[in-house]
Amino acid sequence: MSPVRYHKGSSASSESLVSDSSDGFSSDESKRPTRAATLAMHADDALNLVDDVAPPLHLSTTFRYAKNPAKLVPGMEAPTKGPTDHIYSRQSAPNTTRLEAILTSLLGAPSVTYSSGLSALYAILIHLGPTNVSIGDGYHGCQGVLDVYQRLTKCKKHTLSCAPSSLGKGDLIILETPVNPTGEAFEIAKYAKKAHSRGAYLLVDSTFAPPPLQNPFAHGADIVMHSGTKYIGGHSDMLCGVLSVKDEDWIPQMLRDRLFLGSVMGSLEGWLGVRSVRTMQLRVQRQSQSATKLAQFFSHIIRGWPTHLDQATSARLRGVLSDITHASLQVQDDNDGAETWLTKQMPGGFGPVFSITLKKREQARRLPSKLEFFHHATSLGGVESLIEWRTMSDDKVDPRLLRVSIGIEDVVDLRDDLVQGLIAVAGEENGVTNGKAR
Repeated sequence: MSPVRYHKGSSASSESLVSDSSDGFSSDESKRPTRAATLAMHADDALNLVDDVAPPLHLSTTFRYAKNPAKLVPGMEAPTKGPTDHIYSRQSAPNTTRLEAILTSLLGAPSVTYSSGLSALYAILIHLGPTNVSIGDGYHGCQGVLDVYQRLTKCKKHTLSCAPSSLGKGDLIILETPVNPTGEAFEIAKYAKKAHSRGAYLLVDSTFAPPPLQNPFAHGADIVMHSGTKYIGGHSDMLCGVLSVKDEDWIPQMLRDRLFLGSVMGSLEGWLGVRSVRTMQLRVQRQSQSATKLAQFFSHIIRGWPTHLDQATSARLRGVLSDITHASLQVQDDNDGAETWLTKQMPGGFGPVFSITLKKREQARRLPSKLEFFHHATSLGGVESLIEWRTMSDDKVDPRLLRVSIGIEDVVDLRDDLVQGLIAVAGEENGVTNGKAR
């Protein structure tokens, strides 16, 4: 199926509005492109074939050929199919096609959906066939996919800091930013320059910073990947992967590969994705703002800076807290000039995920059980706040680390819940020290 031409908007804009006229609107409003919030609602309007305001769910796996024999053209002779022409759902289906239409506009490049984020990564490895891949220490699932590809192709795996000479034409750098599980960011332009100097490609896994937080294409990415399970889905009820590519000529082969790999999304997941992406900007901006407030609050505690808490309570928290990481703190400390590059790279906010490292492994193990508003579960990106003792699913991380995914709850409630949970852990620690029963 051929990709549909859709609106292109300002996918990474923070969409702030500065008024310079008496009517409350900026004087250059008529000159700007359609914004992400509008595209999420209307980029798929061309696919409205029925009068339903809410797009219907299509469950069929197969679709009728034309009744007129004169219109029956064998597959190899048929012209390129349109976005509303479907044959078999492993090739295309109405709900997933609609989701791809919206994502193409939001991400600013032709987009293809897959059954999961990991299947999307495997698909681009198959498409590009790199002999050398540079990758950091982010999500362990991506490492696993690369291990499978490496077993089949004998490609060489390099660290993210490898010398440019390790890469050649057609090779690949996989950059996750912000990175899992810490929420820290890397400079996209730096790695784009490195890749392109050798004729290699840069893939940015932007799962932790969907629109409108970050637009990797604006900083040199060739491919943008999302685990749509997270913020595109946003409700912890669907699996999805997304690849957006700068080169539109790649799309036909990618669709053909997907047809035979069988890594297509189900129709229900496609329908859930459309439902969810409509509100992605509202959700993600609130989640990112709340995460930034919380990360900075606990950073102040660790550093001994003033907060609304009394000194005794702050001291008790410092007795448990060891470190906190989040992209906003890189800007605060201007790490590696982050105040310059990171504020440009993430103009819409610094992401809804951060990590907390406690002083002891056992403290990290107990904290989730003390919280009222955080589910102790893996994954992230849903409307509900999650906390994970990360060693439960990734044995390579510091066993004192907890990954925190912020939902849409009231930020003060979340702050107070974390504070009381940490105090409870500190109290148990003191109970053990004093020889008291817990």
